Amino acid sequence: MADLTEATVRELAGVSGGGDPVVSCYLDVDGRRYPRRQDYEAQLEHLVRRARGRAEGTASVVADLARIEEYVQAGFDRAETRGLALFSCQSSGFWRAIPLAVAVRNQIVVNQSPAVGQLEHLLHTYERIGVLLVDRQQARVLVYELGVLVDRSELIDELPRDYDHRGERERGDTHAHVDDLVEQHLRRAASAAFAAHQAQEFAHLLIGAPAELAGALEHHLHPYLVERLGGRLTVPVNAPDAVLRTAVLEAEDRLVRDRETRVVERLREAVGAGRKAVAGLEPVLAALVERRVDLLVVSEGYSEAGWRCPECSHLAAVGRTCPLCASDMVEVPDVVEDALEEALLQSCRIEICVGNADLDVLGRIGALLRY
Repeated sequence: MADLTEATVRELAGVSGGGDPVVSCYLDVDGRRYPRRQDYEAQLEHLVRRARGRAEGTASVVADLARIEEYVQAGFDRAETRGLALFSCQSSGFWRAIPLAVAVRNQIVVNQSPAVGQLEHLLHTYERIGVLLVDRQQARVLVYELGVLVDRSELIDELPRDYDHRGERERGDTHAHVDDLVEQHLRRAASAAFAAHQAQEFAHLLIGAPAELAGALEHHLHPYLVERLGGRLTVPVNAPDAVLRTAVLEAEDRLVRDRETRVVERLREAVGAGRKAVAGLEPVLAALVERRVDLLVVSEGYSEAGWRCPECSHLAAVGRTCPLCASDMVEVPDVVEDALEEALLQSCRIEICVGNADLDVLGRIGALLRY
């Protein structure tokens, strides 16, 4: 949930089973798809059955799968949990359970280190988002992280009753004073949003305000917040939390797709010009081995079998002899997952794209290079 950070993912990526493999399990427990407990338990049973078959009786893997089943069957808080990320290597005393407020793709991976690709995808998909909702008297500032409301503040500036527009002909024109009060209210709302940003810096700011106020509200925003404007929400200031969360997630999906489109366009242009970029699995793996990758770009769900050298960690699409140290490489079920883990260890930036046809044409994986 909110405690999932880049540091958490990098820590997991550096874990080793000490000779025995690590079992990673992602389980979708979203109540919208799996309303009953037995619904998601049936999905887990299917995943475990397949993993046991592939393990061919390996004792450590069988024990780790049993540990994962025990955790799920023991029950967990489903109030805000939509996904589970579970990692186990009992022979080395390693166990980690991460409940998530967003859904994941059902998956079990058996590898020499935890499979963190989905967590990395979540971190880059669900950036911290600020929301500023305003009408003529109320303002709400909310901060969302990984789909969870992590902070909120509210302020109310009551317009005096005798400045209500009803009966204004009898009292004389009061528009100027009312407008001054509204303008003051908008300034306070903008200040509250900046204070929230200083406390918990967010990547984007979404605004919800009546059309006649939105422009003036944006005018009062601090320049840092103007740079982070991500669009407007069509929800009232007093919208229920569930309605707000849905609107925020929908807006975030749009922001993420826009970002992915820009990244892939940049990659495509750089590859076409032969300018510090590569595309396709083998060139990307070679660039990772040479530690030249700045930004790794991968299609969500892309998976290929490959090879890894146990001596020097060389990654390759084909084996068996390591071209660097001449050792025998070991076959891995998903060398793309290994590439993601290697990129994390090298502190590379990662962009995992969903349904981007241009990236698919490039081979579903590419990289912008440091040199």
